[in-house]
Amino acid sequence: MQQYKEIFIKINLEKSDESLKVAEYSVENQLLTTAFNRIYYSIFYVVMALAEKNDFKTSKHASLMGWFNKKFVYEQKIFDKSIYEIYEHAFLSRQKGDYDTTYTTNIEQAKELLTDAKKFIETVRKII
Repeated sequence: MQQYKEIFIKINLEKSDESLKVAEYSVENQLLTTAFNRIYYSIFYVVMALAEKNDFKTSKHASLMGWFNKKFVYEQKIFDKSIYEIYEHAFLSRQKGDYDTTYTTNIEQAKELLTDAKKFIETVRKII
């Protein structure tokens, strides 16, 4: 069972890395909807790896976010609230970009969120 856990963690970390690369490419080429989507998923996959490490299972994005916030920000105080806020901002930006046809963004917002996502991923990977 431990073997499968390690494989699942590795796969999610690889997906996070790939999503981050696509996000960087998308920002560089001003493909902003794709950039926000891939920025969020780069964060999502690293949190999925963390969840697997901690035996937390869910198929819901909101449940994963709530678990991360409760366990690592409020209960264990491993991360500052600002780390969770990056996750939340990425989620909301992805939601708006994917589903709100009136939502507009700009390259500066994408660059800022990409920088924040890199910080988030680096921070979280330290405890995986």
